[in-house]
Formats: sequence, structure tokens, C-alpha cells
Amino acid sequence: MNNFWQKLKKPFFVQAPMDEVTDVVFRQILAEVGQPDVFFTEFTNTDSLNSKGLEKTIHRLKFTEKQRPIVAQIWGNKPENYLKTAKLLKKLGFDGIDINMGCPDRIIVKKGCCSGLINNPSLAKEIILATKEGANGLAVSVKTRLGYNNLQTEEWISFLLKNNIEALTIHGRIALEMSKYPANWEEIAKAVKIKNGMKSKTIIIGNGDVKTIRQAHEKHKKYGVDGIMIGRGIFTNLWVFDEKINPKEILFKEKLKLLLKHIDLFNNTWENSKNFESLKKFYKIYISDIENAQNIRTELMKIKSIDQTKEFILNLLKNLP
Repeated sequence: MNNFWQKLKKPFFVQAPMDEVTDVVFRQILAEVGQPDVFFTEFTNTDSLNSKGLEKTIHRLKFTEKQRPIVAQIWGNKPENYLKTAKLLKKLGFDGIDINMGCPDRIIVKKGCCSGLINNPSLAKEIILATKEGANGLAVSVKTRLGYNNLQTEEWISFLLKNNIEALTIHGRIALEMSKYPANWEEIAKAVKIKNGMKSKTIIIGNGDVKTIRQAHEKHKKYGVDGIMIGRGIFTNLWVFDEKINPKEILFKEKLKLLLKHIDLFNNTWENSKNFESLKKFYKIYISDIENAQNIRTELMKIKSIDQTKEFILNLLKNLP
């Protein structure tokens, strides 16, 4: 067993998997400005990886050697496809495999996937066992929530821990809450107590409403989690994983230069295989907290090509001190 989770110094900090966000390009930017202790891919469908859709899906599993340890997060509802996917991920050189049992998207949940598995523990167990078999020694983890339409912390977390997974990330909300309510860290702390009571070796990672490493340290100290996963906080502070950097001290021109690098990485990595429009969701990370930020983003959103976008940003840079 190659369980990298046990080797991490506590507390450790994890980049959350975010669909259409945490691709290989965005992770390269993160690795440059403040590397997390663990990287996650976007969540990737096991059915697509085992069908004619493989060619349109495999790009989600790209990573660079600097992005280690790297965990592939996968989802689906067919144990046989988890088995095959785990074998593929082992060949591709991932450090770990994470099973998504937390995404609350209603279309996905209706198919019995992700947080839908909270209501189907027998299938969840089959999926974990199939993934472990295919992983052949890679660390297998789960990311989940506190319940589906009500708190199910004790029964659900206990069930998952009995399956001897290497790590468990707990998003501090039930599925029906989406992200509309504050994360319930008291329930995450309850999960830690359950783990300790079972004398389980599973690593516990807390997730929800953490926007700074200082807050992450506070959560570790107060609630006893081994690590903290940060997701949306990255959008308000790209430098979140480097506690030595005060994002307010980073000059706007430095942010623009980093945006240019992001655009070039996007262009060089995907060429014409990814829609240019998908890049625009990142503009707010680089262009905020300055005068006219909204107007600048509005103008950028209108531009339809990479070359024109770069020209616009270079003109901005020329007019900065």
C-alpha cells in the first residue's frame, strides 16, 4: 500500500476538486503561486472513461510532475467501471483515487451518483471495494457530505470508516443545502470523534467556508481534523496556500502578468480542443479589488479571441505605473 496521506505533516492543506476549474492548467498556476499539499483533478465520470467518450474525457486526467501528490476524483454508479477506471489511474501514475459521494447536482443525484450514494450504502460499498481492487495499492479515499436531506453523520460516517478507506473528506453540509448555508463544523468534529472512537486510521479532512490558511489552522486546532480542503476560497485569493503572502500587497500589474501566463498555458495546452469561453470564468481571480474592476472584466468578456484578449491586457499594463 502506497498511502501518501499518512506521510503528510498535520495539518495539511488540500486543493478541492472543482468541475471545469481545477484542470491541469489551473493547477500549474496554483503550483507556481502557492502549492497545496495535495492536488485534486476535476471530478471525472467513470462511464465516460469506459466508453466511446474516452477521447473527450481523458484530458481531465492530465497532470504535471510538479502537481504531486495528485489525486484523481471519479464518479458514477457502476462498480465494474470503477474497477476499470482505477486500473487506468494506476497506469497513469496517480498517487490516489477519490470517490465523489458528495456532489449535490440534482441531475447526477437522480442517477444514483455522488451524494445520491448516501441513500444507497450497499452500492457505495460495492463501489469502494471495486475501486480498491482496481487501485492495486493506491490510496482510495471518499469525499462526501453529512447526509442527504437531513444530518446522517453518525450512521453514514461510521459506515464509510468501516470500509477502511485511506482518507475521508467531509463537506460540512447536507446535500440539499448545496452551498447556501454555513458549513457545520461541529458535525465535522463529531465525525472526528467517531473515527477516534472506532480507532480508525482513516485521515479526516474538513471542507467548507475556509478562505485562508489562518482559518484552516483554526479549524484543525478547534475541530481535530487532520487536513483542510479549500475550494471557493481560491477564487478570492489565488495565493491562499502560501500563508507568507498577503494578497492585498500583490500589485495589479503582477496579477495581469499572471493572467497572461494562464492564457498562454491554456492556449498551449488545449490549442483548439477547449472552448476559449471556458477561460473567462477565471478573470475575476485576477481582476478584482481595484477601481473599475467590473468594467475591465465586462470589456474582457466581450472579446472573442486569445490574441485580442492578450492585446487588451498588454494595453492595460502599458498604462500602469
